[in-house]
Amino acid sequence: MAKADLQMLVAEQKILNRIYVIRGQKIMLDRDLAEMYGVETRRLNEQVKRNSKRFPKDFMFALTQKELDNLMSQIATSSLAANWGGIRKLPNAFTEQGVAMLSSVLNSDTAIEVNIRIIRVFTKLKEYTLTHSEILRQLAQLEKEVKGNSRNIENIFVVLKELIEKQSRPLSRNKIGFKQNIE
Repeated sequence: MAKADLQMLVAEQKILNRIYVIRGQKIMLDRDLAEMYGVETRRLNEQVKRNSKRFPKDFMFALTQKELDNLMSQIATSSLAANWGGIRKLPNAFTEQGVAMLSSVLNSDTAIEVNIRIIRVFTKLKEYTLTHSEILRQLAQLEKEVKGNSRNIENIFVVLKELIEKQSRPLSRNKIGFKQNIE
């Protein structure tokens, strides 16, 4: 594997590790995005606030305390939890569309490059989800087909067991040859 490919894979894995599911949506937190963009979280949120029309509720929302507590308990085992320290303000969560919109707000080369990587990871996640759901659909269909044939399958096993038992019993045969009558 080439060094560039390995670096890309590591970068994608870092992004993937920072995508969470909250309210049934895949999101990224403002602090993680700010770190990736190389800006302070405060600056990122200032830019979002200045351009609030670009971030409707389906692009960005603030976490509730309960959601934050739940998220922190999920990542407590990871090194990310150690970096959370004392949070003064509830974090903002950005959906895929919100992350895409950030590139227009944070107009730097780094922001554009990071955004492209993040959008590619989100796209791969969608492809995986579609593939995964197709496999689940096929398994459900196979299960239905097998359920309809379960009686036939049971009968096959009964017959197979009978055949095996018959073969394992010693056959009682009459001896071949002449019998001598000794009287």
